Amino acid sequence: MTQPSKPALTDLLHAAVSAVGGVERPGQVAMAEAVAEAVDNGSHLLVQAGTGTGKSLGYLVPALAHGERVVVATATLALQRQLVERDLPRTVDALHPLLRREPQFAMLKGRSNYLCLHRLHEGVPQDEGDGLFDQFEAAAPTSKLGQDLLRLRDWSDETESGDRDDLTPGVSDSAWQQVSVTSRECLGASRCAYGAECFAEAARERAKLADVVVTNHALLAIDALEGAPVLPSHEVLVVDEAHELVSRVTGVATGELTPGRVNRTVKLAAKLVNEKAADALMSASEGFERLMELALPGRLEELPEDLRYALMALRDACRLVITSLGETRDRSVQDEDAVRKMALAATENVHEVAERIVEGSDYDVVWYERHDRFGASLRVAPLSVSGLLREKLFTERSVVLTSATLRLGADFNGVAASLGLAPEGAVAAEGEEDPPEWKGLDVGSPFDYPKQGILYVARHLSQPGRDSGREDMLDELTELIEAAGGRTLGLFSSMRAAQGAAEALRGRIDHPILLQGEETLGELIRRFAADARTCLFGTLSLWQGVDVPGPNCQLVVMDRIPFPRPDDPLMSARQKAVEEKGGNGFMAVAATHAALLMAQGAGRLVRASGDRGVVAVLDPRLVTARYGGFIKASMPDFWQTTDRNQVRRSLAAIDAAASAAE
Repeated sequence: MTQPSKPALTDLLHAAVSAVGGVERPGQVAMAEAVAEAVDNGSHLLVQAGTGTGKSLGYLVPALAHGERVVVATATLALQRQLVERDLPRTVDALHPLLRREPQFAMLKGRSNYLCLHRLHEGVPQDEGDGLFDQFEAAAPTSKLGQDLLRLRDWSDETESGDRDDLTPGVSDSAWQQVSVTSRECLGASRCAYGAECFAEAARERAKLADVVVTNHALLAIDALEGAPVLPSHEVLVVDEAHELVSRVTGVATGELTPGRVNRTVKLAAKLVNEKAADALMSASEGFERLMELALPGRLEELPEDLRYALMALRDACRLVITSLGETRDRSVQDEDAVRKMALAATENVHEVAERIVEGSDYDVVWYERHDRFGASLRVAPLSVSGLLREKLFTERSVVLTSATLRLGADFNGVAASLGLAPEGAVAAEGEEDPPEWKGLDVGSPFDYPKQGILYVARHLSQPGRDSGREDMLDELTELIEAAGGRTLGLFSSMRAAQGAAEALRGRIDHPILLQGEETLGELIRRFAADARTCLFGTLSLWQGVDVPGPNCQLVVMDRIPFPRPDDPLMSARQKAVEEKGGNGFMAVAATHAALLMAQGAGRLVRASGDRGVVAVLDPRLVTARYGGFIKASMPDFWQTTDRNQVRRSLAAIDAAASAAE
């Protein structure tokens, strides 16, 4: 009997695009064909797909057609929702008749993202660590925390997923912490009275049966870092929003010690261990706290002797506590197993970070940080995650990495190097193992950037200094917003700069100015999108998190090239490491970081084929400095000018056309 012929990829793509109500794009077809080839060959692909390409279907269709299990990891909740609630259901329905099978899909996140029924019904350990308390009684019902907890209890009866992100409106972190556990704090399904109903376990079971598992970068990082796999085995990995992957993996691989965290560990463990262990941990905690009061922010290239002794005392005391926790029982403690598991998780965390810093590694960076509200913290992060990613990501499976910004300067090699990949086409020296084989592909964008947008660099302005007020920049910003009639997204290199500009301009112009931090991000973006006269100012999350097509965002302003701060311990350590190997640390680290952000920021302007507008960079270095060309080559190919009068006329014309259409 002859096997039925495999449907053509173009037919599958056409069916999926029609089902989601989209338009087939040449870039999308090129992407789908390249993904299919990489998956069939077991090779790797870096594909840059500009806004509007329809990249989700560009990878979902060939992945589903391949028939093996696929994991899709994304950086943002918005994209996870779009995949699970819109793209996947419609695509599966459309492909079902052609593939003659119905692929299953599921969402999987880390355990702390799911409601814990044990925590909800049995309460959480008190700060003093002596038993559990009912958080619903302890929080005044009139308080925000009390209201959040009561809403969570009601929600627990109706939710099918237990996923925090399905609760709208959301609750505060402090409320969620009362009803969730980390994987280390979890009792385990077999030992928990609620194991059979556990939301996190149910999500894992669904993932084991699914053909497509949608997850986030953090869980992908945990899967790579931890010994035991968290994700089900899979043959294809798609990393969407891949420009974010290195920073997310670095975040997961970063350890932190604070006096508050250590004190909490003491309170959790003290009544569950013998007196010797409790005293040792308390004494080590006090010594660490005294040191942290004197901590000055900055990198610790050598560990000071007093800090080394304090961390060794902490490490040894934690080891004593961990041993004692296994030996001592205290029947007066209600639900002792749960309290013990929490204490063990907290103690193991402190022990691991203290030991990691004491042992010291050439591959780690250690530094002090100070925060106005939370005081000092001691942090340790990997100098690079490229080796880890090369070893854990690119073996045993085919990997597709995609984003609107992966090609920086003229090629993919900068991003590839950060992921642990050798330059494209590189071959190993004799006797060495061949590096993972990969290909880079830029499928372009369906938008006509030179006709839809202008890149304006305010060459006449003073160069930004570290602490200058930049009065001329504020004057320029005022004039640009007035010419645009509002409609402005202001992207600032620091929160202080965004606040300063908002305060100054609120006294100068009549247009409403929304400022990040004064409301939730979602609410700010909603209000910005709803009123054409409004401006929205903010920092990092706005550079990549805003999608406002249409006339309400026609001017995107960047106050300066967003280089990392010179005193950023991790970035400066990475820069120094490149220089010590004979490379250009500034270009490899600082300029690449800035180029990625500016490409993302400029991408906020044109979100649909009818969009028109200006990206204004209020930093003359983009046209005067040697690195300016590298950064501009990473941005969308807008028409470029430094003529301030030309830009004001263009903005006024765009505003007039939008106003006439309203």
